[in-house]
Amino acid sequence: SPPPHHDIYSIEDLAQLIYDLKQINPDARVTVKLVSMTGIGAIAAGVAKAKADVILISGNVGGTGASPQTSIKHAGGPWEMGLSEAHQVLTLNNLRHFVRLRADGGIRTGRDVVIAAMLGAEEFGIGTASLIAMGCIMVRQCHSNTCPVGVCTQDEALRAKFAGTPEKVINLFTFIAEEVREILARIGARSLQDVVGRTDLLMQVSRGGEHLDDLDLNPLLVKADPGANKPYCTVAGRNEVPDTLDAQIVRDAAPLLERGEKMQLTYTVQNTARAIGTRTSSHMVRKFGMDGLQPGHLTVQLKGSAGQSLGAFAVQGLRLEVTGEANDYVGKGLSGATIVIRPAPQLAQPHRNAILGNTVLYGATSGRLFAAGLAGERFGVRNSGATAVIEGCGANGLEYMTGGTAVILGPVGFNFAAGMTGGMAFVYDPEGAFHRQLNAESVVTCRPESAHWQGVLKALVEEHHRETGSALAGDLLRNWDVAVGRFWQVCPKEMVGRLDHVLDAEERVHERA
Repeated sequence: SPPPHHDIYSIEDLAQLIYDLKQINPDARVTVKLVSMTGIGAIAAGVAKAKADVILISGNVGGTGASPQTSIKHAGGPWEMGLSEAHQVLTLNNLRHFVRLRADGGIRTGRDVVIAAMLGAEEFGIGTASLIAMGCIMVRQCHSNTCPVGVCTQDEALRAKFAGTPEKVINLFTFIAEEVREILARIGARSLQDVVGRTDLLMQVSRGGEHLDDLDLNPLLVKADPGANKPYCTVAGRNEVPDTLDAQIVRDAAPLLERGEKMQLTYTVQNTARAIGTRTSSHMVRKFGMDGLQPGHLTVQLKGSAGQSLGAFAVQGLRLEVTGEANDYVGKGLSGATIVIRPAPQLAQPHRNAILGNTVLYGATSGRLFAAGLAGERFGVRNSGATAVIEGCGANGLEYMTGGTAVILGPVGFNFAAGMTGGMAFVYDPEGAFHRQLNAESVVTCRPESAHWQGVLKALVEEHHRETGSALAGDLLRNWDVAVGRFWQVCPKEMVGRLDHVLDAEERVHERA
């Protein structure tokens, strides 16, 4: 699933994710996996237009042994049906030459590979058979750390039983390749590429009997481009995406990238400038590593409306300052950078206005975000380490959060903290409405009464005030003795026992002092 998770993503979200991935890794091809099902052709067409390089059609057979039985038995359809539909629709819409098709899901033999090629695949995934070749016996206990043959476990005693070797997998693929070669020789083809899309070489085998052939497979064998026996995908390498402002930032930051000089750059932006900071981060990591630069080594000041994915995957050493606003996905996968968003000077009551879009800090692992305004829905979903201060958010805030710290100086939407299992949150609630929006299944709440957590909270509000000039934060700090009693501390139930021990020790030290 693309980053917005389940119920709000669209093909545009997927296109943005592909764009972001191609910015952070300018060498990688992007593969999009689609489950084989009716209507997959329309989805595949959208994925091709979104500039994916490979579309993987995944069948309903195979997959991880840790999957639920309902997924194993009832998810998706045969890869043959999905592959045929995707190949036909892409061909009919003149999109087939942009992407390579890959098939997987129960491919075990050379015959399976040749049939997949004839139905349109150029690449093939053989996972379950490879696992079995290494010694897996499919007991489906992958998730329980009890694999009896040591394939999927962290238990050293069980891992000692693992007997797999690279040679066993090499042997499997050698035999598959030999069978492919034999089949191609029998039909007079010189290479596997010669039979890609050659559905005219396939036919439905009659099983005999009056009622045994009611299923007509001929629609799978339609050749969408009769007479065209040529390579389908004509793109060498990958589908390139348009440059963003980062192309200019990389050029302007040459003194940093070449000699490590500390720099500050300033630009005016529009919302067409997407993924600002992402390609720059890629160059910084390649040159200096993930933590080779101090925070703020490169400061990029932006004025205007930043496009989607501002600071996606941005790393330590980069600081992005926006005066204006930002769109969806700010700090997606944030990896150490600092992002500061201040409202335009003419904006009245910024703490009542949205300054960020949806899905901010999705999957962030480290870094800091300060925004003097409201965020949209799904703020901080799957955050696992970033620190953030904002002034309100929409529905599903901090869903599935596993680490980091979030301070929200305003109202939150419904289903707040659903599935939150790590990290810490503080929510300012002067109206007493917070608990109507909270999903309390996995968290507990209390007032921040310990000196430790009051100190953490106040320090973050002070930093937010310094970074953004927030009037709201200033008001809270001037009346801190009153304001602190209106915050709720949100703590995952899984952490309560560990935190109590830490807090007790800290309180005893404080009392002795």
